[in-house]
Amino acid sequence: MKKQKMHVRRGDIVRAISGADAASGKTGKVLKAYPKTGRVLVEGFNFVKKHLRKSQDNPSGGIVTREAPMAASKLVVVTPAAKKSEKE
Repeated sequence: MKKQKMHVRRGDIVRAISGADAASGKTGKVLKAYPKTGRVLVEGFNFVKKHLRKSQDNPSGGIVTREAPMAASKLVVVTPAAKKSEKE
């Protein structure tokens, strides 16, 4: 798989332009970028439920909600000073 050039980097403030998180208009910070797959992990976006098996650390098991990587094409970078997106 070829590595893609991405328009977002770790530490950028982004806003979703499509999907479930786009309607609220909230912004989040990019925690990690995955250029090989074209996905990014954004703080507060794209929550999924993960089932945990019983273990010594977690004796009862359970279900945990956490962030999952989402497609970088669904995000637009927001300038921190003006709070306007680059594409508008």
